[in-house]
Amino acid sequence: MNVAFYAPMKSPEHPTPSGDRRMARLFMAALKGAGCTVTLASSFRAYDKSGEVAFQEKIRTEAHVEAQKLVAEYQALDATERPKAWFTYHVYHKAPDWIGPYVSTALNIPYMIAEASHAPKQKQGRWASGYKAAAEAISEAKRVFHMTKLDGECLSLAVSSPASLVYLPPFIEGAAINNSRIQKASTSTDLLCVAMMRDGDKFQSFRQLAEALPQLKGNWRLLIAGDGEKRAAIEDLFSDFKDKIVYLGRLDEDELTAIYGQAHIYVWPAHGEAFGMAFLEAARAGLPVVAGNLRGVPDVVIHEKTGLLTPAGDMVAFASCIQTLMDDPKMAAKMGEEGRRFVREERSLEATSALLKAHLEEVVS
Repeated sequence: MNVAFYAPMKSPEHPTPSGDRRMARLFMAALKGAGCTVTLASSFRAYDKSGEVAFQEKIRTEAHVEAQKLVAEYQALDATERPKAWFTYHVYHKAPDWIGPYVSTALNIPYMIAEASHAPKQKQGRWASGYKAAAEAISEAKRVFHMTKLDGECLSLAVSSPASLVYLPPFIEGAAINNSRIQKASTSTDLLCVAMMRDGDKFQSFRQLAEALPQLKGNWRLLIAGDGEKRAAIEDLFSDFKDKIVYLGRLDEDELTAIYGQAHIYVWPAHGEAFGMAFLEAARAGLPVVAGNLRGVPDVVIHEKTGLLTPAGDMVAFASCIQTLMDDPKMAAKMGEEGRRFVREERSLEATSALLKAHLEEVVS
């Protein structure tokens, strides 16, 4: 089955790594695992960060041109070569899908979305046009795969029927753990966080983490994987800790996998996170997690099983949970092993492919 794939927020071919790009690539892999021939329909980016009406109108106009071009290209193909379904990843008011619904209607093929967000408070805001377009796309979709239970509650107000709303939790591919290029500390606990060093939610999580560290007792060090325009400011946040902080910079996939294998506990406050792919990466490597309990984090970190969740913004509780795992290696190891099982059995690429295959066959038939 031929499937056209599109990600209006960030193309899977975008040069800058991020969790969004990662998930787009994972969905393409999952669709291929479902037996589909997957083609990236367009790399057109519909993202508007600032909320400028004129810019949104420019995006809408350019997207309409792109959609018309795609329809012409597909209609010129033999019927057997055309896509049988359209699959869009990540739709919300700042990155609506102006293309997929248009092409799907023109070709008379089912339209599907994974990871959509519906926020009625944006109906009259700066992204009103994007909100309307996203809401219309959600209502037209034959399947809306929501990745967090919180999103599912909001989307239930926007879908055309309850049957079109399907829970598809965040997932990850399997990978082996390699030896690290850094020496594992034998006398201290290695804490790890992996995040881009940018403004906004990421910076706030770094700030919160810096608030928690002074409360820790014993021997520890924090490994920070990631880089970005806020690195100097983030280094200032941790300036009091001197040799307890190890800055690893931006790592490639193999290096990052190795670092997960060398650390002891994954720590991240998760301020503003949708869910956080790094939590699944940590669990896959057998790392227990300490994270803030907000938004979609409980969909990827199971409290008291694969890690410990703390009230959002409560850095006293956050530090206490880190200390608990530092002081009880057996508990940490048990949670790490449960994390491996959780990813292998409940959050695998193979399980996602099977779910997608079943729904694709149903909507296409």
